[in-house]
Amino acid sequence: MAGQTDTVLNAILTGIDRGELNPGDPIDENALIERYAVSRTPLREALLRLEAMGLILRQPRKGAVLFRPTLEEFLAILEVHARLEGQAAGLAARRMSAQAADRLMQIVEACEAHAREQGDGDPDGYYALNLEFHKQVGEASGNPFLLDMIKMNARKLLAYYRARYAYPGMIAQSAQEHRQIAELILAHQADEAEALMVRHVQFDRVTVMDLLAALA
Repeated sequence: MAGQTDTVLNAILTGIDRGELNPGDPIDENALIERYAVSRTPLREALLRLEAMGLILRQPRKGAVLFRPTLEEFLAILEVHARLEGQAAGLAARRMSAQAADRLMQIVEACEAHAREQGDGDPDGYYALNLEFHKQVGEASGNPFLLDMIKMNARKLLAYYRARYAYPGMIAQSAQEHRQIAELILAHQADEAEALMVRHVQFDRVTVMDLLAALA
């Protein structure tokens, strides 16, 4: 039973991470049961766990849908998420190993190459590179509990970060900021790395409104 619950849970989380599921999308319980050959009980358990994470909402007579934040909810989540990402960058500056530093610079160079060769094209491809950059920083923090918190908060906003890369110039700006953050981390400038990461992750209120409208 637990195995079936984890199967459904991980499938939905993967769908969110890959952008296959977006805010407000309904959760088709019958389709999940058929696709993963699970019974309704473990499916409902998985949905309860996702609800506890704040990733889905249950609506009377409408079933479960993926969480779609209001403007104020978005800003509140973003405030927390930016601070968590910043803390990870600060810790990484203190703790990053030589091997982790090499991996971080490889992904920084991949981001730069994408921006240089693709321009504003293929925002989804850049989005995947961006996820890897933030994953590398989070893992280098050496704090798995912090990494879990970052992942949980990020999943509520991933669709909006993905949409942001469709805006002209955002891929190049992001790649440039990735290098600046990485260089601060590698120079062990923890306070500066933390502050720049917070600014990198943040959106202003007008941008948030635009993104909410784009995915309405």
